[in-house]
Amino acid sequence: MSDSVEHVLIVGAGLAGLRTAEELRRGGYTGEITLLGEENRAPYDRPPLSKQYVRGETDDTALRPAEFFAEQDIRLRLGVAATGVDTVARRVRLADGSEIEYDALVIATGLRPRRIPNLPAVDGVHVLRSHADAAGLREHLGSARKAVIVGAGFIGCELAASFRSRDLDVTIVEPQPTPLYAALGAEVGALVTRLHEAEGVTVRCGVGVESLVAEGDSVKGVRLADGDALDADLVVIGIGSVPVTEWLEGSGIPLANPADGGGVLTDEHGRTAVPGVWAVGDVAAWPHAVGRNKRVEHWTNAGEQAQTLAAALLGTEPTAEVQVPYVWSDQYDMKIQVLGIPALADEIRIVEDKGRKFLAHYLRAGELVAVVGASMVGKVMKARAELAANLRPQTPVG
Repeated sequence: MSDSVEHVLIVGAGLAGLRTAEELRRGGYTGEITLLGEENRAPYDRPPLSKQYVRGETDDTALRPAEFFAEQDIRLRLGVAATGVDTVARRVRLADGSEIEYDALVIATGLRPRRIPNLPAVDGVHVLRSHADAAGLREHLGSARKAVIVGAGFIGCELAASFRSRDLDVTIVEPQPTPLYAALGAEVGALVTRLHEAEGVTVRCGVGVESLVAEGDSVKGVRLADGDALDADLVVIGIGSVPVTEWLEGSGIPLANPADGGGVLTDEHGRTAVPGVWAVGDVAAWPHAVGRNKRVEHWTNAGEQAQTLAAALLGTEPTAEVQVPYVWSDQYDMKIQVLGIPALADEIRIVEDKGRKFLAHYLRAGELVAVVGASMVGKVMKARAELAANLRPQTPVG
């Protein structure tokens, strides 16, 4: 690292931002680190929000105790958003009118939930991304009886399981052919459908939402594109998220095409084309094995990228080890694990199907590129070495 890097400013106080700060300290960086967060809350863990937290089983989702930041000499500045950046003067503008100078800027602003256009703003309609979102949803859950979840991705499926544990009548609405279709394909999606239906969830796939049904200021149901109406006193919109990059407008920091998922374009170490600017986590479009820069919205990915970025920023050799992407989802009494890159596959084989347990292999030209299992922890993780050998980084496109 150059001696001129006296202050690293990390914009985004989520998992990726926190891990970057930690890795810098672990790597021997003794300069100033500021962790800037829009939420008025220290870094917290998001996965429990759709499960233990929303069910009222825990209140503590903090990633680190309060004293950690003083011990590590990491300055927290919370409750204020970044609104712009001057990459020549190396200053970030904040919503309160102030500015922060930096020598190295790490963009870790993450995502915000995508919303359905033109839906009225009425009580009882929720999204889930932030701690505040989860707190509002948990409070409403205490009085709700019928829930409609729009979107059957991982969050939608986890919420369906959480709601059923509270005896709600739950319907999932998904425009694609099955739950988790985009992530895992129709074959595994059918097994996930079976799981939820066995737990009493109504799964409506292949149809979208036309409008909300409201009475006064409260939601009373959802009208589908096929004309059906579903009663609901709680609605969750879980149709994905978009990267928080609008504050970078006019900065010259390159962004990926929105059609490819958007995000901040970087090299394989998180470095952007603008000197002194880096990006990490959900907002960052790093080179990917699919052959182009791509954002990866997984918990483990944030930590792995932070380790690589910090090493590069410090001028040390980043790890050359092939990282096998990993994500998990807890639904009911099952852990669904995804190891590898299902999007690379041209063939999906269900190799075991034992009802609440299953195992699927994802192949590209006959070569294993991903494994997905439900309650098959050992068999999934056993494939890591083979997957590491098969998954090789590709040169980014563009």
